[in-house]
Amino acid sequence: MNVSIDIKARLIQAITSFNQVKHVHARILRLDLLHDNYLLNTLLKSSFNLNDDTNYSRLLFNQIQEPNDYVWNTLIHGLVSRDHFKESIKCFYSMRQNGFLPHYFTFPLVLKACTRVLDLRLGVELHTIMVKAGYDYDAFVKTGLVCFYAKCGRLDDACKVFDEMPEKNPVSWTAIISGYIEERRFTEALDVFKRLLSMNLRPDSFTLVKILSACSQLGDLKNIEWLDECITTLKITKNIFLGTALVDTYAKCGSMEKAHATFDQMLEKDAVTWGAMIQGYASNGKPKEALDIFYKMKNNNLKPDCYTIVGVLSACSSLGALELGEWARGLIDNNMFLHNPIVGTALIDMYAKCGKMNSALKVFKEMKEKDVIVWNAAISGLGMSGQPKVISSLFGQMYKLGFHPDGKTFIGILCGCTHAGLVDDGRRFFYDMKSFFSLDHEIEHYGCMVDLLGRSGLLNEAYDLIKSMPMEPNAIVWGALLSGCRLHKDTELAEHVLKKLIELEPLNSGNYVLLSNIFSANHKWEESLNIRSQMREKGIWKIPGCCWIEVDGVVHEFRVGDTSHPISERIYGKLSELNREVKQMGYVERTEFVLFDVEDEEKEHFLGCHSEKLAIAFGLISTKPGEVIRVVKNMRVCGDCHVAIKLFSKITGREIILRDNNRFHSFIDGSCSCGDY
Repeated sequence: MNVSIDIKARLIQAITSFNQVKHVHARILRLDLLHDNYLLNTLLKSSFNLNDDTNYSRLLFNQIQEPNDYVWNTLIHGLVSRDHFKESIKCFYSMRQNGFLPHYFTFPLVLKACTRVLDLRLGVELHTIMVKAGYDYDAFVKTGLVCFYAKCGRLDDACKVFDEMPEKNPVSWTAIISGYIEERRFTEALDVFKRLLSMNLRPDSFTLVKILSACSQLGDLKNIEWLDECITTLKITKNIFLGTALVDTYAKCGSMEKAHATFDQMLEKDAVTWGAMIQGYASNGKPKEALDIFYKMKNNNLKPDCYTIVGVLSACSSLGALELGEWARGLIDNNMFLHNPIVGTALIDMYAKCGKMNSALKVFKEMKEKDVIVWNAAISGLGMSGQPKVISSLFGQMYKLGFHPDGKTFIGILCGCTHAGLVDDGRRFFYDMKSFFSLDHEIEHYGCMVDLLGRSGLLNEAYDLIKSMPMEPNAIVWGALLSGCRLHKDTELAEHVLKKLIELEPLNSGNYVLLSNIFSANHKWEESLNIRSQMREKGIWKIPGCCWIEVDGVVHEFRVGDTSHPISERIYGKLSELNREVKQMGYVERTEFVLFDVEDEEKEHFLGCHSEKLAIAFGLISTKPGEVIRVVKNMRVCGDCHVAIKLFSKITGREIILRDNNRFHSFIDGSCSCGDY
């Protein structure tokens, strides 16, 4: 008896190591105390707490001569806490077979296991037992039921149980909100949250993060701002968990100003918080700001995680910052790129958009895990660089290896056909998509086909395709037809298309400018002036052309007529020198392209200082002879610049790669990879 008291005292004092567990276990065995359920239950708890391997705990349980319901519950709890859900369910069945009834502590544990393995049958059976045993009014038990039904997709049942609860706790409210979110019923999730507030209940951080995710899916900035005010009014601390969620939600709704303000208010930030800002700027078309945040993160001695690197690579893709992208690649283990499809896809995309398709394909071939998204990244990169033969080969491999192509696969293929002018191949892939691969044509596929037909001069066929579409054509589709009209100078059809575009995009300056220019070209002066007047009345301004070039890891930005660069005088001097040389070769400024351009680079005297020409001149004086000049532009390169840059490449003997918002142009020795198409 004294020995038993001594062991109990030892257990009450708390065992702090697994060796002590084994020592006490040995004493119990020597003293034949396997009938003392109190001792053994306490020891069983310690064995789960101090050892990750549950085998020892199960061995200990199996030695107990007559385990009572408390011991059974300890075993089930230990298995659930170690994520051994199927084993815990088996133990529950054994407990029932041994004649023990579950009680209020058992039900939530087993329900959690059922939820994790989505065992609907057992969960419903447990609900029946609860009602029979009289535990159906216990708040702890009911909360477990709400979570179970919500997670298993039985939202109506979850709501029914929830509504019957006399007292609702934060966990049950969060479970219902999560259930609506899982079912993509985001507005209803928000309504439930408002009910919670109307009852003067205080939500916890987890509930707030969940409801922020619903607002993010809705793209509802007003509700996010309202939630932010609620958090402030309720004096809820924006801890790292909640603050990061708020930053991410603002970013996903396009409000980087609010995201940055929240970010600055946070007292504590981790790599995930910084990554949310970087990803936010990169995905909202602000790549330079994304990189600025990344540099600050590095200065704070924070190591970026793989998803932060995805944001950095995305920014580098937008800016054509190859050198910086390769440096960022070296910040995490190379195996991460080869084994993680998301990170690998970002690297393939970065190389492809920086004009290094061979490097992109090398990464693609080395990747250990490929999904459809990875294949699509490689095919899209090839499509942008105009390599239709390689696309066909890759597509064949993809299909042969059992990957079923999706709609994005065909967008990449059709873009490749467009850039190479392969009309027959494009038609074949477009119709095979539905007849052979059973994929419905989406609006993007129609846009690709209209672009292909329009650029090939088949404007009537392209227009007929638009009229046959099963959905209303959007601005991208009409814009694709407009490209064909510009290329083949069909001003009559272009006028009709632009009127459609202005209806669809009443604030897009480019459409107004282009329509005004077409009216001018056709001597419709009154109509041209009317369009310009409309722009002034609506406060619409033209978007300026902008180019970026990376030199020694620093990205430099240029706009039309830009004189803000520190070495602006030298840049213009180099550009004047180039212009003199190309004119000696017979180059004449082609002002007809100005009339068909949408940028703030319309007038004849601006042709000589377009942003791409300034960036190229800067690159020529800032890099070593023989180095490739890489420039990225935010809109299409104009026809005049295209002619001039071909001659620049011949004069300087340098390869010049220009990526506009549509495709790559690789200028070598007086010719372009696009074949002037």
